[in-house]
Amino acid sequence: MEKTDQEFEGAIGERLKALRFGQNFTLDQLASAAGVSRAMISRIERGEASPTAALLARLCEALGLSLSAFFAPDAPDRSPLSRRAAQRLWRDPTTGYLRRSVSPPGTPSRVDIVEVEFPPGARVSFPPRPESRLMTQHVWLFAGVLDMELEQETHRLHPGDCLFMDIGDAFAFFNPSDEPARYAVILDRGPNSSR
Repeated sequence: MEKTDQEFEGAIGERLKALRFGQNFTLDQLASAAGVSRAMISRIERGEASPTAALLARLCEALGLSLSAFFAPDAPDRSPLSRRAAQRLWRDPTTGYLRRSVSPPGTPSRVDIVEVEFPPGARVSFPPRPESRLMTQHVWLFAGVLDMELEQETHRLHPGDCLFMDIGDAFAFFNPSDEPARYAVILDRGPNSSR
């Protein structure tokens, strides 16, 4: 049976705390590395706040993880098959965008596939991440319209369009329409990156 958004959102704080402890980070160290306040991290870990996509990406970056690795189970069964009902979901509390981790967890692949349903009018911005220069992604639109705003230009994607981009650059996702956009992100973590 497919888990609800609420079940996964309730586990985000526990997951963040476990990852922080696993890397021997204090709240202050993680706050400094991620550029996020100590109070906000504490509230997330206690389940009193749900991070936005951009904030969660900054925390993952500070922990040396991709978003997919953050949502992957600690002890995956390493099956090559990822059943839809077992795929992890997360909804951004600000924009309402729904993120589904599609790739089977625990495989040796450096590629992660994520399915996204992006609400009308939603925008998510990511600052430059020089540490992620070796990571790239393809954004492949299935339905709706999506504007990908890069530093130098904006690309309007229509169904079937696919945009390749460097994760290290600043970028934003924007849905300019009154219909949800549905797309896949195919993330390549690079030759020597960790999950």
